[in-house]
Amino acid sequence: MFGVPMPILYLIALLIFVAVLFIWLKRPMYEVMTLSFLFIVVITGSFDLFWEALIYPSTSSLFYAIFAFLAIAVLFDSTKVINKIINLMLAVVGKFKGGAGYVAMLSSTFMASLSGTGPGNVAATGVFTIPMMKRSNFPAPLAASTEMSASMLGNIIPPSGIVILTYGILIELVPDSISLSSWMVLAYGIGLWFLLQRLVTLWVLCKVYKVKPVPVEELPTFRPSLKKGWTALFLPLLIFVPLFADAQFENFFLGRIGEEGTAAYSNSVLMFTPAIAGGYALMIGRKALPNAKVNLKNLLDIFSNSLLKVVPIGVTIYMAYALSQIFVGLQMDTVVREWVLSFGLNLTMIIILLPLLFMVLGMVLPGSAQIAILGGAMITVFATLGGDPVLFAALLPAMTGALEGMTPPLALGLYVAMGIAGSGFQKTAKSAIIWIATHILLTMILLTGLLPILGL
Repeated sequence: MFGVPMPILYLIALLIFVAVLFIWLKRPMYEVMTLSFLFIVVITGSFDLFWEALIYPSTSSLFYAIFAFLAIAVLFDSTKVINKIINLMLAVVGKFKGGAGYVAMLSSTFMASLSGTGPGNVAATGVFTIPMMKRSNFPAPLAASTEMSASMLGNIIPPSGIVILTYGILIELVPDSISLSSWMVLAYGIGLWFLLQRLVTLWVLCKVYKVKPVPVEELPTFRPSLKKGWTALFLPLLIFVPLFADAQFENFFLGRIGEEGTAAYSNSVLMFTPAIAGGYALMIGRKALPNAKVNLKNLLDIFSNSLLKVVPIGVTIYMAYALSQIFVGLQMDTVVREWVLSFGLNLTMIIILLPLLFMVLGMVLPGSAQIAILGGAMITVFATLGGDPVLFAALLPAMTGALEGMTPPLALGLYVAMGIAGSGFQKTAKSAIIWIATHILLTMILLTGLLPILGL
């Protein structure tokens, strides 16, 4: 039709279908992804792929790893260990101008990386961080956009589910291109660049708006905070160090536990890491539990109360995996690659256009849906034009998940933050555009390969 291949029309139909359900009918994303899976099966007539695609996520350890990290986010919240880290950060940087913003940036990013939902994290942590920033002379629009930017950044930092989802799609296209642990270290490296971008942006904005330090009466003192919170500082290390060790010290493990042992460690590292971190959180945060005890009843209460938070995200990721398998079976990546290449675009044009395309799509589609629908095809296009497919795939979460709730006029994360801050749309949107513009600019620079990235 009009020279557009039929599979591309299927993609357009699916994008419209998702937008109608999510934006206009306001259906929850787990429901949207489930119905989208059924929709694409029906309109493409891919009934022979139905069961294979639907069962596939249950056979992948990646999905179980995502669910495990969602569970430990619940434990972190219930044991209040993150509060100890926040108090310690406040004691260290709260006395500086804009200190409340830096605390919000670091704490919200960390929590969002575990919860896997940027807008949800805005609601969960923003009720604490936004009022704290406003008391430090942050204008309400700046406080809202800072929290929004921090929470959406968490979507691209491991163990965020969208990072692991993208790895699964990359491996389907380029098997053995990178190990899971190396991929996670690479994602941390990219996350560090974007964290630096946000910290620099925040520093400039604090200068412009003459933001003050946190009021002295609200600052925790350093020594008591360190005494109470130093044990919680090991939590990020318990997650990062096993992954880093597997990615960087393969020869060390080979020399001590052999090839089979090294392979077993590499395959299981993402499964036992959340268990270790969760167990450690229970150990150091048990006093926050009823009767200060870690027992079966308390654990059952914690997880049963979290079902409405964890299960919808799990279903969303599961169905995104299943949907991506339909596209793999239809060889959609090949069709889209050939169609895009027919326009005669070169690599430089792709580097400029794709981040902008995903920014626009992020107004109506969550990052997981964008990656499931278009991720494989765009990785293939980038590789065909001479780019590094691993680099592009590693930056996909930054182009999708990080922007999905930020870009006006349809920005869920922005609206949640505005509601907490009590800020108007126009001024908050202007503030948000600053964060978005610097984010996209850094994305384009990283896609060129000019900047060194940890793990690449």
